[in-house]
Amino acid sequence: METKIEKFNEAYLRIKCDPDIGRELSEFFTFEVEGARFMPSVRAKVWDGRIRLFSPGTGKIYYGLLPYVQRFLTENGHTYNLSEDFEERKLERSLTAKFVWALQKGKLKAREYQIDAIHKIITDNRGLILSPTGSGKSFIIYALVRYYLRKQDKKILIIVPTTGLVEQMYNDFADYGWFPDEHCHKLYAGKDKNTSKEVVISTWQSIYKLDTRYFSQFGCVVVDEAHLAKAKSLTGIMTKLHDCKYRVGLTGTLDGTEIHRLVLEGLFSVHEQVTTTSELIEKKQLSPLHIRVLVLEHNKFDRQMMKDKTYQQEMEFLSTNMKRNQFIRSLVCATNGNILVLAQYIEKQLVPLCNMIVDHCGEDRTVHLIYGATPTDDREKVRQLVEKDDNAVIVASYGTFSTGVNIKRIHAIIFASPYKSQVKVLQSIGRGLRVADDKEELELFDIADDLRYNGKENYTLKHLHERIQIYSEQSFDYDIVPVKLEKNK
Repeated sequence: METKIEKFNEAYLRIKCDPDIGRELSEFFTFEVEGARFMPSVRAKVWDGRIRLFSPGTGKIYYGLLPYVQRFLTENGHTYNLSEDFEERKLERSLTAKFVWALQKGKLKAREYQIDAIHKIITDNRGLILSPTGSGKSFIIYALVRYYLRKQDKKILIIVPTTGLVEQMYNDFADYGWFPDEHCHKLYAGKDKNTSKEVVISTWQSIYKLDTRYFSQFGCVVVDEAHLAKAKSLTGIMTKLHDCKYRVGLTGTLDGTEIHRLVLEGLFSVHEQVTTTSELIEKKQLSPLHIRVLVLEHNKFDRQMMKDKTYQQEMEFLSTNMKRNQFIRSLVCATNGNILVLAQYIEKQLVPLCNMIVDHCGEDRTVHLIYGATPTDDREKVRQLVEKDDNAVIVASYGTFSTGVNIKRIHAIIFASPYKSQVKVLQSIGRGLRVADDKEELELFDIADDLRYNGKENYTLKHLHERIQIYSEQSFDYDIVPVKLEKNK
């Protein structure tokens, strides 16, 4: 039996093959989930901790994984037949460029990598574009919306992770010279899910539970910050859009794991990195970056006390450590310009640290506290205020300010909590990289902690090594500065 690959719908392929080849494909597209052995479902033996992207029973696999299927079959000596459902389009890049240039208004000038990204997507009808924070992803989305509104009668769905980004996308369209009030419907908690407008901008939390029939009205879907979507939410939405021909995902970075990359590529297409943060800095399209890694050397008593503690116990100690928070407070007060302080724990560190900053230097500068419970309107007010200020402090949780908040006039960022996630680190840095007239560079203070005892490294010191690896891979400029932690007054 010759292996046949056909289009099941816009979400899935169907592979008809011999059972032996099906088993080979199933094994190839099966992955163990990192840390799965600690999950209750695995411990209860309800789940084996593996994700399977190909089902031998149905022959179904995500559409975007077609290149991997073809390569696997070829490399293993299996011939295959590709059905006529798959169309190949050739489109001159010059035509794409002319279309994009026609959208330019005022100071808005499309960059070459933006045109490249737009061209790839409209040529392939789908794409997963990696473009870092500050690279102009919203303009790419805007151009695609304008293009697909000409191509089809169906509506366009734009999915973003937060209500703040719904509002921001809407406002960006207005800044580009369009009239979003005529064309766009904002959908999040409390908003009507039905509209006659051609473009729906929604959070995925607002729609992922809706019936498949709701999604039949869309012919194009664009997912911004695609890496942030919980797998179940995003895959659920994308598979319900089974007749949606045009599929686009955009993100600044992937999390580095193979399964995360393949799931996203399966939903959209094989990823393409159109530019990097370092390239944008070199071209002066982003602000220069200098990273100062401040390694806090804790005293012998604290080192001995923390030996053999769990990761959670270490994080509890660091978040609530008075000497450490006093150091961060003093660093904030001694640093000029608008500062973004990012921390992980709200009640344990964020709020007390904010109060300490207010008490110590609040008379000289405005201090804002932002976390999950802060209303979207209040966050937007803070953003606008900081753009006009030159000596403000924002104390925020990673979850609220590491993604999707655009403030040009951030002069310094402080990582007050240790973090190792590549996505979080790069997205957080991106919050301050936009160019501003009064900003020579962005300074990042990465607060790390040396709690080694008898040569054994503590958890968060190991996490620092991973962040330094990220900085090195990204060609960022950084210094490592040891600091003896003493009580600050």
